[in-house]
Amino acid sequence: MCDVLQIARSTFYYETEVSAKKAQEKAKTERELKEKISTIFHENRRVYGTRKIKRELKKMGLTVSRRRIGRQMAELGLQSKYAQPSYKPIVTPVNEASYRNVLNRQFGVGGERSVLVSDLTYVKVGAQWNYICFLVNLENREIVGYSVGEHKDAALVQRAFNSVTQDLGAVKIFHTDRGSEFKNAGIDELLETHQIERSLSQRGNPYDNAVAEATFKILKTELINDMQFDTLRQLALELFDYVNWYNNIRSHSALDYMSPAAYRILALKKVV
Repeated sequence: MCDVLQIARSTFYYETEVSAKKAQEKAKTERELKEKISTIFHENRRVYGTRKIKRELKKMGLTVSRRRIGRQMAELGLQSKYAQPSYKPIVTPVNEASYRNVLNRQFGVGGERSVLVSDLTYVKVGAQWNYICFLVNLENREIVGYSVGEHKDAALVQRAFNSVTQDLGAVKIFHTDRGSEFKNAGIDELLETHQIERSLSQRGNPYDNAVAEATFKILKTELINDMQFDTLRQLALELFDYVNWYNNIRSHSALDYMSPAAYRILALKKVV
């Protein structure tokens, strides 16, 4: 064939060697990329999808399309926990208090007013239902306080407030749904002491407390749904580890893919 095409045999062998080297280099690049994708995926609790993995790769100086990442994740058998179905939370008694919806769905980050939103959810511990309460700062989506307990009551909410290490005096609004666990004289006294205005969702409207609802959906997807808790202590330890990761490492799309802690530090630097 070389004689027919009037090319030297050395040219044929050279092109063959070059093609083989290119194929080897491509295969090596693909293996290295798969290793990076797998590492990012498993170091972040198997919750990151193509969008966040793309961001993490970009931090490493690699520009990779989401389609390519998705293809490699499929080849590796990696699937985000968000592909798993979630279950519907129970309905709580209604708080008929006359407080209005001060927040009015103003959920934007970095706002001028410091707002805490809160909600409760349930988790199976052994053969019993136990409960978790979160206090989320709207400014940077940080979980500033939380608690776990056997009962869905006001004491659970008060313990969440007791776990807050940040200055409550900076908080202007406390927004919740109309669950009866938020209707308590102790909570009212705490809010009055720190001059925090109360805000309640409209009855039967979960969208008025969308950030708290979304945070619990994230918690269930990333931690609760694929774990079995035998004791309340085990749940508390796992939650402690998760909240630390959530606040300090996990990237959030609403925060331009920064962690809540990094976003808070950046905001402080801008103020200074």
